[in-house]
Amino acid sequence: MKSLIICILLSILFHTAHAQVQANEPLTVYSKFDFVPGEKVVAIEDFMQDAVGDFPARWNSTGSGEVVTLEGQPGRWLMLNKKGEYLPEYIRNLPDNATLQFDLISTNVFAPNASALFIGLAALNRSDKKTTGLDLSKHLKDEVRVSLHPNQFGSGYTTFENYADGKRIISNRNKCAAFATKEGRNVVKVAIWKQKQRLRVYVGEDKIWDIPQAFQSVTTYNSVVFALTRTSENDAYYISTIRLAVGAPDTRNKLISEGKFVTNGILFDPNSDKIKPESNGTLKDIASVLTENGTVRVKVIGHTDADGDDASNLALSKRRAVAVKAALGTAFGINGNRVETDGKGETQPISPNTTAEGKANNRRVEFIKL
Repeated sequence: MKSLIICILLSILFHTAHAQVQANEPLTVYSKFDFVPGEKVVAIEDFMQDAVGDFPARWNSTGSGEVVTLEGQPGRWLMLNKKGEYLPEYIRNLPDNATLQFDLISTNVFAPNASALFIGLAALNRSDKKTTGLDLSKHLKDEVRVSLHPNQFGSGYTTFENYADGKRIISNRNKCAAFATKEGRNVVKVAIWKQKQRLRVYVGEDKIWDIPQAFQSVTTYNSVVFALTRTSENDAYYISTIRLAVGAPDTRNKLISEGKFVTNGILFDPNSDKIKPESNGTLKDIASVLTENGTVRVKVIGHTDADGDDASNLALSKRRAVAVKAALGTAFGINGNRVETDGKGETQPISPNTTAEGKANNRRVEFIKL
């Protein structure tokens, strides 16, 4: 009996340690990631409102594409495999501080002459009602354009271009190790941060561009344009989970001076308290404030949207708050005695739970200075 008890205790200790390691792994993977998304989510695109096989209703294009599902990947994806430009019509404004995130897949073995995927933050002349079916580039005043090009021989590469009045004025090229094709498919998370004139671009955990004077101060950028400049056999990209947020987080001032900081930048797996690795930048930002203000104590409060039943959402929000506390301790060394936790479930919405954007804003983590 005594040996049985010892075995049980050892098993519990092993599984507890294993769970802790798994919980820490995602943040360790993104240890260099310092991207912090905007404060308010204004657009989300997961293509769930579109039928598989159709071109998405809220987009415009000079090429063609279709919504698809992919084996082994959740959700729906927009497949781009034809030369052309692809415009999400619902994005109509890119203010001084804006962040764009999306998941990207490249498939198959890319030929040397295959198209890169171009992502442009552009000033599009929308006063012309005839843009549908026309070359959208004719309606671009100015554009900051980044390309991503996978390579099956190790490292992919990326380019940065700046256009003014339709003329290219800057062009540079960098390696992008995170975007090398592997086993016929490469899945990466892309994040683009526009902060006044500054541009930061992240692929996976790597910051591949940080350009202080990328955007022109006199230009109003209002659109996002995806583009393929040419195609070849097996040339395809897949995009999903597009997330546009606005407003520059001011963690230090809001937590220390105002006593409260709310963020949508700490993301979790669906119906889970497992923190997604791309949350590392937000957690790092909060941990820095707590490290610099060593006497400050905070309460972490989790919130959910209204999907699901009340009791489950309340329990989930509490577990997520505990997970944030654990991450601050294990990844950033914040003493657990300085952090309390609570959860409010769906009881305190800040946006209507009737849209994807509203639900995303309600799925938040709140830090209250004690």
